[in-house]
Amino acid sequence: MLLNSIKDKKVVLASGSPRRKELLHEMGINFEVCVSQGEEIYSPLMSTTEIAAHLATQKCQLVAQQFPADTIVIGGDTIVCLDGEILGKPSSESEAMEMLAKLSGKTHEVISGIAIAYQNKTYSNFDVAKVHFLPLTDEEIAYYVSHFRPLDKAGAYGIQEWIGLKKIDRIEGSFYTIMGMPTALLAQMLEHILQ
Repeated sequence: MLLNSIKDKKVVLASGSPRRKELLHEMGINFEVCVSQGEEIYSPLMSTTEIAAHLATQKCQLVAQQFPADTIVIGGDTIVCLDGEILGKPSSESEAMEMLAKLSGKTHEVISGIAIAYQNKTYSNFDVAKVHFLPLTDEEIAYYVSHFRPLDKAGAYGIQEWIGLKKIDRIEGSFYTIMGMPTALLAQMLEHILQ
């Protein structure tokens, strides 16, 4: 069982995301947080899935350099993609409202990349989920942005918040991928690495 094989290991989460912290905690893993300070850089020639895995790897490796090789460092990155356009974290409330207006009534992809550094090797993967938004009125968008301030979230929304409860009518794939950490994939990767 994963919890038995990981319990004597030092685990570091290379992310300040409250959602990733919550999910790792819910998985029963003891960990500390060390946020990656690097700039997010990727080639425009990369596919969206490659970008998510690459950014997760970049964060993971930057943090792994600060710890002994037998530390398990977990990095993650989530991107929201609508018709080939990546919707990152909005820089302002008005940009958040523009993003939500684009997502209104449409289906988009959420891609969560994951990387694990251990014993001087880095393993990476990704998971994709599809999210369908019901139509959003300007009033609903303004309410959500002003009350929930989603400036730290790719695509300007959190599925676990008011907007997800009220305006997302279906998803294809893992709910936790949309939250920012594909937990089943993470568990499989850890089990494989620690065998």
